[in-house]
Amino acid sequence: MPNRARGLRPRYRSLVVAAVAALTAVLLPPAGAQGASPGKELPTESRPVYSYENAVRESVWVDTGLDGDADGRSDRVAVDIVRPREPARQGRKIPVIMDASPYYSCCGRGNESQLKTYDADGRPVQFPLHYDNYFVPRGYAFVAVDLAGTNRSDGCVDVGGRLDVQSAKAVIDWLNGRARGYTTRTGNARATAGWSNGRTGMIGKSYDGTIANGVAATGVDGLRTIVPIGAISSWYDYYFAQGAPLYDSGPEWLSGHVESPEARGRCAAVQQRLVDGAPRTGDWSKLWSGRDYVKDARKVRASVFAVHGMQDLNVRTKHLGQWWDALADRGVERKIWLSQTGHVDPFDHRRAEWVDTLHRWFDHYLLGYDNGIDREPMADIERHPDQWSTDRIWPPRTTHATTVRPGAGSAPGVGTLSLRPARPGTTETFTDDPAQSETEWAADLDRTTSAKAGFRTAPLTADLRLSGSSAVTVTATPTTSTAHLSAVLVDIGPDTIRDYGSSGEGITTLTTRSCWGASTTGDSSCFKETRARTTTVDRTVVSRGWADLGTYASPGQGRPLTPGRAVTITIDLAATDHVVPAGHRLALIVAGTDRDLIDPPDSTPTLGLDLARTSAKLPFVGGTGAFVRATTGSASATAVPRADDVQGVTPPRPAARVPGGGHP
Repeated sequence: MPNRARGLRPRYRSLVVAAVAALTAVLLPPAGAQGASPGKELPTESRPVYSYENAVRESVWVDTGLDGDADGRSDRVAVDIVRPREPARQGRKIPVIMDASPYYSCCGRGNESQLKTYDADGRPVQFPLHYDNYFVPRGYAFVAVDLAGTNRSDGCVDVGGRLDVQSAKAVIDWLNGRARGYTTRTGNARATAGWSNGRTGMIGKSYDGTIANGVAATGVDGLRTIVPIGAISSWYDYYFAQGAPLYDSGPEWLSGHVESPEARGRCAAVQQRLVDGAPRTGDWSKLWSGRDYVKDARKVRASVFAVHGMQDLNVRTKHLGQWWDALADRGVERKIWLSQTGHVDPFDHRRAEWVDTLHRWFDHYLLGYDNGIDREPMADIERHPDQWSTDRIWPPRTTHATTVRPGAGSAPGVGTLSLRPARPGTTETFTDDPAQSETEWAADLDRTTSAKAGFRTAPLTADLRLSGSSAVTVTATPTTSTAHLSAVLVDIGPDTIRDYGSSGEGITTLTTRSCWGASTTGDSSCFKETRARTTTVDRTVVSRGWADLGTYASPGQGRPLTPGRAVTITIDLAATDHVVPAGHRLALIVAGTDRDLIDPPDSTPTLGLDLARTSAKLPFVGGTGAFVRATTGSASATAVPRADDVQGVTPPRPAARVPGGGHP
């Protein structure tokens, strides 16, 4: 994975300098409030000096310039706004924090599934999440956009395509005076954003963060930063893993799930295009090209603060890894948080630190404050529940891909993992069992079983850290014309980890609340607190990846296999950052269907692995030398807990078809 420093690019540095200089004229509050008096130092932190209770709450409908529902009229998307009243009275303009979402009426936002609410006249009352409560008193506007076809917007949902992305991009254009807005959904009275300075930061979890990625990939002027949380970077990779289907449906199901009842009646044509353009064969199509933001990373002008759970089995960290790599290649300013959770917002697993960090991030990139956040370590990584480390650069500059190889062991299916290639002709065999998952495979690593082939190192003599994305190249001979493969990395040894397979995906929601900002009768800033939900394990799945073996010749197109004929395929594994401690062992598992995470093939194949032509490229900090040091010499295996001490991680639940799972 490429490593790039986060220093300011020359063009952006000049913009920041200009923005800071402009603060004294247009952004600084009166003396004694948020900023400093003339002649005093510039502020480094925005303060809650504006009234939230008396804030302006209004709705605007922005013309997207598209007619997704083909009714002969350009679609308008609903934009609910809450902003402090005082700056406009003082002739000052303010920046915007935006969350564009399809979930504001169908599913809700956050751990408590909050919806937008309105008064009898249709004016917004409740804005979900804490962004409005916390940031509006500090001089920001908060803007909540209903994506086309949802809640109070016209148009149709197209699941990450042009209609979705333009829903938010048009609002940024309106904030910068480049698009038309109206005071009602159908009227002609214009609405302008004269109160806005155009500087916008987009934030959101899951689908919302995905839209932030998509808008950033358009290069729209005015978007200064994005904060995607558990976000998709390519919609193909949400529905398929190298041709292997992850769900029993395609994007048309999601579209129907989030659309407003009104939109469902007028969007049949868009729904059909989603069906036709996303065949369940797993083949790449034009539809997926239009929803691949990674290929357009060269257009990104905004800084990116990416947040992801390393055990996210909804929006898997492959999305993070490929997006991060593409941004690094183009020198985009970046910051990253990686937790041990599943699909969980950092507000619900590291609340105080998250709010503080987000505050400083927006102050720097939207207000231009020189608070030093751009010079702090790039990465925060959760090593154990609620225990975090930092890295100046992520992955560390000393990270290098190292090729490790499986070898035969003393028993069938229980092999070795080392730098030494297996002798030609060495094989292992397994039969796909759709009833088993990575949980059972990992538990059976030291036993011969028919459903998997496992390979592990000796107990390590030193800690060994993986940081970034891995790839496993497999040469396999199937007995049938269809086959799916899984490749899984496992840390064998005792630990206490977040129970990412549980319903909370690593957190337990409490009844007590903490408050983050100001409140009104209709919009409270107080949210339920959480704590880490942990479990004791004797092995931890570190990373996984899947593929349809029929895509061996082309990742974008599958073909029938010839029984008895060997083919070679490389399986991409999800990005991670994990330290395998001394005394533990690192293992690679190759198997078939990973129950509840990919769908099984049409047949039940037996596969023979050619070990001499099978290998894994793993991103070790310290490269090959670190692996050699950790696997050389003798070490006693760390004592494995007694069976009655080991609870084990909750087996993964069937993959959710909605980005956001139970709490979008």
